[in-house]
This record gives sequence, structure tokens and C-alpha cells, in this order.
Amino acid sequence: MTDRDDDEANRRANEKARKRKAAREKILATKTIEKGLLIVHTGKGKGKSTAAFGLAARAIGNGMRVGVVQFVKGKWETGERVVLERFPEQVTIRVMGEGFTWDTQDRARDIRAAEAGWAAAREMIEAARGPAPRYDLVVLDELNIVLRYDYLPLDQVLAVLRDRPPALHVAVTGRNAKPALIELADLVTEMTEIKHPFRAGVKAQKGIEF
Repeated sequence: MTDRDDDEANRRANEKARKRKAAREKILATKTIEKGLLIVHTGKGKGKSTAAFGLAARAIGNGMRVGVVQFVKGKWETGERVVLERFPEQVTIRVMGEGFTWDTQDRARDIRAAEAGWAAAREMIEAARGPAPRYDLVVLDELNIVLRYDYLPLDQVLAVLRDRPPALHVAVTGRNAKPALIELADLVTEMTEIKHPFRAGVKAQKGIEF
């Protein structure tokens, strides 16, 4: 390819990029709504909580205040919890779960833990209301799990999420999100498992799973 051919290829590529940029800016000009989002991370693939705590880190970096309720992973000493606890002025963490249902083997106990977690979640959501909101983002980690097992009344959960403060972002994680929650949400991402080392006999890894 000659220098002239290179110049022509570059000119065409630059012209296409200019048109893409103009089209993108035209689309962005129509997006004027600013509001708190209800975000759901679900699916069988890894990364649901990871993505939610990535949102929390981004919010902290932007000077925002974050509330976290962990519904299931109470027994796990997780790396994200250690990191978030280093920002006590911006982050409140409530660890309400007592482990996965197959660990506790006590449905009544699991329901009590779920109810306590939901009480903490409602408190955070309500604290985001008014002229001096305490939270900008609330992460409800593994809420989908307790909803899946009917440990909480779905209609009551949906009512609170629907009536959340207008500027509050709420992120919900966990497999098997209820269809009604998906319908209510503004942003839903389904993590799809393609390959997982657990199936090859590899145990959960520090810094990756917890």
C-alpha cells in the first residue's frame, strides 16, 4: 500500500468517525431526563455483586454517599466490605444475612434475617428522602435470593422501590430476579455463564469470589 493509499484510507476513516460522532451527539441531545435508577443485576453468571460494588466504588469516587445491605453473605469476610469500610463518612454497611440457605438449614431463621435486612434497607431508602438525603446509592446485595424463596412479601418490596426518593439510585443483585422487579427496573443486566472454574474443581478464590 502506498502513502497515497494510506492517506485515502485515513481520510475515509476520519470522515466515518466524524459522522458517527455527529450522530452520537444528536442522540445524546435528546436524553435530558435525570433521575435515580433502579438497577437489577441477575442471571446465573458471576459478577452480579461485583458489578454492584463497582458502582459503589464509582459513587464514592464522585463524592456520593452509599448504603449497603447484604442479605446473604453475612458469614463471608469479603474484600469489598473491607474496602468500603475505609470510607465511613460516605458508606454505611449493614450485614444482615447469616449465610446461604443450605448453610443455615433453618428457614425461620433465614426469614428473620431477611426481614431485618429489609428493615435496614427501608431505613436507608427513607433516609435518602428530603432536602438533606443521607444516601445517593443503596446496594441491596442478594435481595433477589430472599425474594426467590419468598422470605419477603414481593408486593411490599416493590411498593417501597417504586416509591423511593426520585434522585436515589438502588442496585439489586442476585439470581432469579422476579419478573415484576425486572418490569419495574430502569436498568437490568443478566450475567450469562459461559465457563466457570468451579465446574473444573476450582474452589472460590480470594480477591475473585470474595
